[in-house]
Formats: sequence, C-alpha cells, structure tokens
Amino acid sequence: MKVVNLVQHERIGEKLPLKDLRGKALRAFVMVTVKPGTSEEIIKSRKIKGVKMANSVLGRFDAVVVVEAENLEELSKIIYEMVEQHPNVIHTETLISIFHPAPMGSQ
Repeated sequence: MKVVNLVQHERIGEKLPLKDLRGKALRAFVMVTVKPGTSEEIIKSRKIKGVKMANSVLGRFDAVVVVEAENLEELSKIIYEMVEQHPNVIHTETLISIFHPAPMGSQ
C-alpha cells in the first residue's frame, strides 16, 4: 500500500499530495557579490552539477545560486567550482536550508 503525505488546501478544503521538492539531502542558497556589470555571468553556473538555479538579482547581492548536495564536502566543492569559473566573484555568503520536508511515502 502506497502512503502519500497530504496537505490541506486552504481555499477548497480538499487534501492534495505534498510534493517533496528536494533532490538531495542538503540545499543551500549562495548569495554572490561580483564586480560591477558582471552579474549576468553567474547564470553560466547553471551548467555546474549540483546547481539547480542561478539568477541575477537586485539588492544587497548581485546573484543568488541554489545548490543541492549530499553533504557539506560536496557543497563546498560545488561552490569552489562556481567561484573558480567566475573570476569576477568578489564575495559569497552561503545560507544552508534548515527546512527539510519529509520525503514522499514517509510519515
């Protein structure tokens, strides 16, 4: 018998399956500061294995990169590769997600 996590839909009152958005055990948001005029280059990071999303943003940082890894060692390798490939990176700040929804089928 398959067990599915359900979440209460607020508007309708029906129960919908809860989708697990994690691909790996660890998710981190890497906030990146780059030299002026080079923030669009960070989009190339999407080609790095483990990088799920890379976007230029407005605000305190120039870009945000979402990384998924199995452990901290893998995470640091991915970040190092990203910085190594982009010489215009001045600073990174890594925010490790503490919210881990339960995988599908577990309760």
